[in-house]
Amino acid sequence: MYCVKLLCFFISLSVLSLVQAETLPPLKDGKAPATLEELWADFDPQKEPLDVEILKEWEQEGVVMKVLRYRIGIFKGKKAMMATVYGHLKGAKKVPGLVQIHGGGQYADYKAVLTNAKRGYATISISWAGRISAPGYAVNPDVVKLFWDDKKDDPNYKITTDWGALDGYHAPCRNTGHSFLSTKPAPWTLDTVESPRNNSWFLCALGARRALTFLEQQEQVDSNRLGVYGHSMGGKLTVLTTGADSRVKAAAPSCGGVSDRTNKSSFYEAAICDQNYLERIDCPIIFLKPSNDFHGRIDGLQTALTEIKSKDWRVTCSPHSNHQDNDEYEVATQLWFDQHLKKSFSFPETPQTKLTLKTPSGIPSYSIKVDTSKEILSVDVYYTQQGQIDGLKDNMTNTKNRFWHHAKATLKDGTWKADLPVYSTDKPLWVYANVLYPLEKPVSGAGYYYGHYTAKTFNLSSKMSMVKPQELQTAKVKATLRETKQIETFETDWEKEWFTYKPEEWALKTHKLYHPMWKAPEKARLSVEVLSKQVNKLVIGLDSYAAEIDLKGGDKWETITLTPADFKNASGSQLSAFKDLQELRLGYLETLRDRKKKLTIKVGAPWQGEKPKFKNLIWVP
Repeated sequence: MYCVKLLCFFISLSVLSLVQAETLPPLKDGKAPATLEELWADFDPQKEPLDVEILKEWEQEGVVMKVLRYRIGIFKGKKAMMATVYGHLKGAKKVPGLVQIHGGGQYADYKAVLTNAKRGYATISISWAGRISAPGYAVNPDVVKLFWDDKKDDPNYKITTDWGALDGYHAPCRNTGHSFLSTKPAPWTLDTVESPRNNSWFLCALGARRALTFLEQQEQVDSNRLGVYGHSMGGKLTVLTTGADSRVKAAAPSCGGVSDRTNKSSFYEAAICDQNYLERIDCPIIFLKPSNDFHGRIDGLQTALTEIKSKDWRVTCSPHSNHQDNDEYEVATQLWFDQHLKKSFSFPETPQTKLTLKTPSGIPSYSIKVDTSKEILSVDVYYTQQGQIDGLKDNMTNTKNRFWHHAKATLKDGTWKADLPVYSTDKPLWVYANVLYPLEKPVSGAGYYYGHYTAKTFNLSSKMSMVKPQELQTAKVKATLRETKQIETFETDWEKEWFTYKPEEWALKTHKLYHPMWKAPEKARLSVEVLSKQVNKLVIGLDSYAAEIDLKGGDKWETITLTPADFKNASGSQLSAFKDLQELRLGYLETLRDRKKKLTIKVGAPWQGEKPKFKNLIWVP
């Protein structure tokens, strides 16, 4: 009898140990957390051991690099492990530490870790989706599936992130359904009732908080100097991690974390939506928000700036861009950490602006006070009347393609001023300013998609002024812009209303044709004059269509005139009309895709010689 009792005691003790081993306790009375505070109340990111596993180790350019896994936690009796790339300068002691968080479809990438290490940071790039890019350790979606299926005999098999009984993967998720949008219960979620603990944003943020714990336990890292940054989904996760963890001393979310504000689930709205975390952020934070970004909308940014507790913030907003940036914007992340974790840089203050609607001319006026502690290279003003109208559901097509007018600012008596002629008083007016400063020394890094860049300048943006149509009408603003057949003159600052993600090349894009001011007249043709010194192929693109033109080369201008039928898509279909266009491109080599038919074709050829000159891009009868 004694032995039976003793056995029962040990069985009970074992069961108790199993319950205690769970990272998150079971729900009390079956009630799910209803607020952010309740959601995180039972989680201690420093409590559990990390159980670190080294999967690969090497040295590169004086940097110690590792692919490793650490323990996220124990969920439903199974251990979850996060795969990462970690690195630091050899011999580093007490340097700042960074958590880098990839976006949807992206990878934990060694290039971010390597470039940061060479700048004096220890960095851990977490692979919440399981994908890894590192020399000799490549894990793409196919390899992630090999890991799921435990196909260890396959020569491509690699150990990677293991969410155990849960599913924090993405692109693809391991199970049917999108747990980043849902709080509903499923076989692969933590709770059997609707709960924010079932949501994958929560799981990934929890994993990121454990990455902070990893950093603070490394001898190379100063645990009082930790930063977090990420792009896209990594931008939202940066906001979630920063809002939930006071160990973050500086943050730099890109293209995310300011616009996910509503959901059909009350649990999601109360504990996952961006505003819940923004309201808790009190550390220095810089937001990287391109003007046309679909995932971190620029209008959402203006609301976010009123919600954060931190008084130490900056924004940098590239015009025309969607979900990508160029060097002078991307470098803001590195400079922000230099300022707040290394004290080796100092940002100018945010430009202070004033929008005046009531003027003698009826044309709105915009004034900018700029911090002159550093040399000013340029002050540029961008404004649109294609912004989101209050109360209406966000229009993704509009968000990505809205056109931003450029207004030239001039300096007088210490203030920069610009006039903002408008097309209509029935549309809202949004306007902000960009100030470009030089860097004392070039700064190199790995950008949003880990492409190497070296920046010689950096951009600082103002907050955006946003006024409703009623305000324009009350101030008796006059609509002075008119429809015109002249799309581009190619004079003075014309490139300010065009954009590129490859500034080393001459090809450019614009959203001008999305604006009614430049809509094509009935039965119009598109005409442009081109001067190319050598024989070349010019490509003019319209949305998913393109026309390829053979240029003769020489010293004479060539006039190109095109009909809709001259533009073809990847499947060879002709453009039916110059109607409802979103993007116009001038270039020389394009890849057209038809995703439904899985077709890809290349149009044009590499450009030869000096870049071309253009004039008179117009609609002609």
